[in-house]
Amino acid sequence: MREFRYERAADVAGAVALLADAPQGAFLGGGTNLVDLMKLGVATPDVLVDVRELTSREVTELPDGGLRIGAGVPNADLAADRRVRERFPVLAQALLAGASGQLRNRATTGGNLLQRTRCGYFTDVTRPCNKRSPGSGCGALEGVHRNHAILGQTLAGSDHPATCVATHPSDMAVAMVALDAVVRVHGPDGERAVPITDLHRLPGDDPSRDTTLRHGELITAIDLPALGMPSRYRKVRDRASFAFALVSIAAALRVEDGVVHDVRLALGGVAHAPWRATAAEHVLRGLPATEDSFARAAESELEAATPLRDNGFKVPLARNLIVRTLVDLAESSR
Repeated sequence: MREFRYERAADVAGAVALLADAPQGAFLGGGTNLVDLMKLGVATPDVLVDVRELTSREVTELPDGGLRIGAGVPNADLAADRRVRERFPVLAQALLAGASGQLRNRATTGGNLLQRTRCGYFTDVTRPCNKRSPGSGCGALEGVHRNHAILGQTLAGSDHPATCVATHPSDMAVAMVALDAVVRVHGPDGERAVPITDLHRLPGDDPSRDTTLRHGELITAIDLPALGMPSRYRKVRDRASFAFALVSIAAALRVEDGVVHDVRLALGGVAHAPWRATAAEHVLRGLPATEDSFARAAESELEAATPLRDNGFKVPLARNLIVRTLVDLAESSR
């Protein structure tokens, strides 16, 4: 067993200061992902700073009708919150689609956003993995990659070879991306707000970094702006529970006089980060809310897909999921 030091701070500032002095240290929230990775030898922090009781476990109102979610709110409590279920059903549905009841009781909102990929080449220290060991190669490229990325694996506009084809595992994060959430963090340089679309990274030439957070920055809360339109989360997986998404979608749609006035779309299971479907959104705004329009939007988003040998099925799966979800939302708006 690799030894590590366990620390508890009196407040957020103290926790940040402790980690700032520990380059190989990590924050510990619910521990549902980090502890597993430590058992496997994938994560080897020399210091753990326990923050579970330091960040808020409350969901509070924002002036615009949105909600502020404390980073310490358990996933189960967030999914059950009446305001979340009524105003942001896409988020409640995404939370309930993830993990198991026991894990949702323990997992925190902040930690959920930061969970790491479940790619078997990442979690097996005997296999090559650029995310775990930069420069060692990506075993999934020629290996088992049925559940790997079809979007965002290469640098945009280049022939740069894929360095990592792992997918981001969080259901909640996909819903948060569609909701334009803002992540509040506290770090050695003070507090800042990060739009969630800027939080997670595509692999590029450095797949070892999952997010844009700096070392020692702690998520303290997530703000959800008011939504005001029907929303839904759908997830396609190999079994009915406790399985990660092959493809998932978080969608919100506002239709006025039969025309798409506003739309939010994010996909899960298709990329290294929750994938905001901006191309589809751009196509859809101003078009009739019809199945043909939704299909056209889906095609525009998936033009950039570069599937691997065994995961090409994700392209039509994602296309159909976008179309059917938007059709259902349009019908519910009538």
